[in-house]
Amino acid sequence: MIKRWKAIFLGQKAIMICSILIIIFFGAALLAPWIAPHDPIKVNLLQKLKDPSAEHLLGTDHLGRDTLSRLLYGARISLGFATVIFISSLGIGLIIGALAGYMGGWIDSILMRLCEGIMAFPNLVLVLGVVGIFGPGLMQVLLALMLVQWVYYARVCRNMVVSLKQQNFITAARISGSSSWKIIYKHIIPNIQRPIIVIGTLEMGWAIMDISALSFLGLGIQPPHAEWGAMIHEGTSYIRSHPELMIYPGMFILVVVVTFNILGEALSEKYGVKRR
Repeated sequence: MIKRWKAIFLGQKAIMICSILIIIFFGAALLAPWIAPHDPIKVNLLQKLKDPSAEHLLGTDHLGRDTLSRLLYGARISLGFATVIFISSLGIGLIIGALAGYMGGWIDSILMRLCEGIMAFPNLVLVLGVVGIFGPGLMQVLLALMLVQWVYYARVCRNMVVSLKQQNFITAARISGSSSWKIIYKHIIPNIQRPIIVIGTLEMGWAIMDISALSFLGLGIQPPHAEWGAMIHEGTSYIRSHPELMIYPGMFILVVVVTFNILGEALSEKYGVKRR
């Protein structure tokens, strides 16, 4: 029975369904200016806390702003910046990890001690420290999360490169006169791309949750801009009378994060990649 459910949730169908859902999420975020029915930051106190209607499909918030429009624009922040964090952290980690693993020696020791020093602190503490130094704001949160996330990619890349550089095709490339940078670029990085992307898919969910959590604490996106975590924070004052103000963005976060996690788990199962 367990194997049967595992095959359903981590099989090819799961990969296809999750991929389609992710495309829909990103499509909705990119097309938000055209499909959002209202201006997400336009205040209309005469329409505040309205129930769902033909004009406002998901109702309005405490300032009369259309909830659906804010959810769509919030996706641009959550998904867009999570993608930036993923790509930037992956790029930095890939370069540093490949360099440390291939070169070895004192270069490897220095870079890995740097990674261990950063990993010695909880992620949230480091992020709060960076935000405390530079002040609240989405760009500061973006910088802080990038400084935290690249370390994990670097260590994973380094371990894979250490195994790969002992292979015969790397030895052949070295004997043929290829430079170290050419070997890393043409032979090593292409062979570690797949597992790194699989791991990155799992990390996308964490990036979205981190952005939302910091925005919920008031350290990320600042009013009046829409973001899912900030919307939950704004809805806390109306949790008894209008809980949907928190439920809607919370459900969006839940669905997107679970989709990325299922996709990552399915890909890791398919390609035999060890999880974090």
